[in-house]
Parts: sequence; structure tokens; C-alpha cells
Amino acid sequence: MTPNGLLDCLSETVTAAQSTEQLTRPLLDLLELITGLESTYLTRIDLDEGLQTILYARNSAQMQIPEGLSVPWHDTLCKRALDEGRPMTEDAQACWGDSEAARALGIRTYVTTPLHLEDGTLFGTLCAASTTCQPLNAQGRQALTLFGTLIEQHLQREHMLDRLRAANLQLEAFSNTDPLTRLPNRRALKHDMQRLFALALREGRSVLVAFIDLDGFKAINDVHGHDAGDAFLIEIAERLQDGMRSSDILGRVGGDEFVVVGLGSPNAEGAEDAGDPADALRARLTPLLQGRIVLDTCTLDYAGPSLGVICADPARYTPQEALKHADAAMYVEKKARHART
Repeated sequence: MTPNGLLDCLSETVTAAQSTEQLTRPLLDLLELITGLESTYLTRIDLDEGLQTILYARNSAQMQIPEGLSVPWHDTLCKRALDEGRPMTEDAQACWGDSEAARALGIRTYVTTPLHLEDGTLFGTLCAASTTCQPLNAQGRQALTLFGTLIEQHLQREHMLDRLRAANLQLEAFSNTDPLTRLPNRRALKHDMQRLFALALREGRSVLVAFIDLDGFKAINDVHGHDAGDAFLIEIAERLQDGMRSSDILGRVGGDEFVVVGLGSPNAEGAEDAGDPADALRARLTPLLQGRIVLDTCTLDYAGPSLGVICADPARYTPQEALKHADAAMYVEKKARHART
């Protein structure tokens, strides 16, 4: 390949590569072509496990270095080369005859360059080897260094993108999660309700929506302190979670307000079980939300919340409309409870 052809191939490889593998494999081909060595390969070093693994390899002659091969790091030529500052040898057996891995593979000529991540962590090595004694010219050494740098830069870019993706996922989780109870917040609940309503519509089922307002919560804060109030909310959240079915949705939508949404029965006439499904959901939730609640700083005998439960037809109500109706039903109950006290 002419110098211009080599540059064109290198430029195309670097520009088109979307992954480390897509970049590395053509570079290994080019490295074999430039150096004339039998095997070119990229390794990954796991210092915690003490292993070096062949990620990608190009084998063009007698020597066969298999991808996926893992060898003890302490026994490798790469470690010896890095420790001694000797990136190349034409007689590996004479330099490092105690390496069982090198002896088993029949390595004679060997050249390597280390690859580091942006924080200086050793990622692995880019290597070339042969079973014969074969000098490496300046062009070959330059190619090894250049290709190593290109792979190193791609690895660093991949790691940066991985960190950005992880950070974005964490930010998304934060934006959808109530920080105190770790339940979905109002934003996440609305999204999940859209999904559940669509499912109910496809299956011809109703949707049950329960709006929960914790009566007396302000008094708990006033009498026992805000830490006790927070602990009370967390306990309520855990009790609700314990009572949820696999298809139910649970979220905290306000300071002392929670919402439970679940699939109801099919809407076809005569398909409902005996009794009102809204009453069935109320009966399932009520025991979870009242009675003795033991906190670290106090014990509460809680009378229970105001609870509004509706059964909505997803063909007639949007999730937001169903939530408003459940909220209105909760206030009707709250008003009746206040009238009785």
C-alpha cells in the first residue's frame, strides 16, 4: 500500500468508526501490513483480577493469538516490557524466557505500547508479535505509537460518553423520584398513568385511581417535629409499596398526598366481579394506612387518611381528568370526616 493509500485508509477508519472494535480491527490490519509481524492485537488489563485479556486480534501466519484468551498479568511480556521500559525486543525468549505465556505462543519478536484512560489508569496494550526474529523499522514503531494514540483517544471518548449517559440517567431518575420516599413523583406518575391508560384501553379494562390525603399530618409535624413527620411519610410509602400489585402504580404527588393507580376489570357488561371495584381497592388500601405506626421518636395511633377512589373508563377520561375526579372524591370524604368530628 502506498503512503497516500495508507493515509486514506487511516482517515476513513478513524472517521467511520463508531466503536472501539470498529476502529481497532482495521488498525490491526494496517499495523500487520506496516510491521510485517504475524500477529497484532489489543489487550485489556484488569489489575484487580490480575489478568490480561486479548480483546481483538489479527493473525496472518503461523502465530495464532486467540481473542478472549486471558493470562495472568504477572506472567505477560507486556508487564515485563512496561516495568523495564523496553517496548520492543527481537528475542523475547532471551529477554524474558521465564514467561510461560510467551513460550506457549512462540513469541520471538515483540513490540507493545500502553494505552491509558484520561485519568491515567492503564487500560491495556496494543501489541505486535512474530515467531521469527524480525527487526522493526522506524515506520513500524511510529505506526504502533500513532495507532495506540488513536485507540486511546477513542477509549477516552467512549468513557466520557458512558459517564455522560450515566449522569443523564441519574438526573432523569432524580427528576422523576420523590427524594424523601423514593417513590415516583407527580411528573413520573403522569407518565406512568399515560402508559397504564393506553394498556387499559387496548384490553378493554377500566382504571382505578385512588387519591390519598394524610389527614392530621400537620399536627404530627407540630407535635413531634419534622423528623417524625418525614419518618411517618416514609413509613406510609413503605406500607403502600408492600400492598401494591405488580401492575399498580404508586406515587407521591404532594407533601402528604399519594396516588395509587391500578387496572380494573373488563368493561364489558357482566364482566365485573361482584361488588364495586373502587370499593375493593379502598378495602385493600385502608388497612395499610391506619392503626399503630411505630417511629424512632414516637408511636402514633393513626386514624387513617381521606381516600378518594374512582373507577374510570379510559375511553372517556384522560389520566389527568381521572386524577382530578379522584382528588374531588377525596375532598368529599375529607369534608364528611370533618363534619363528624
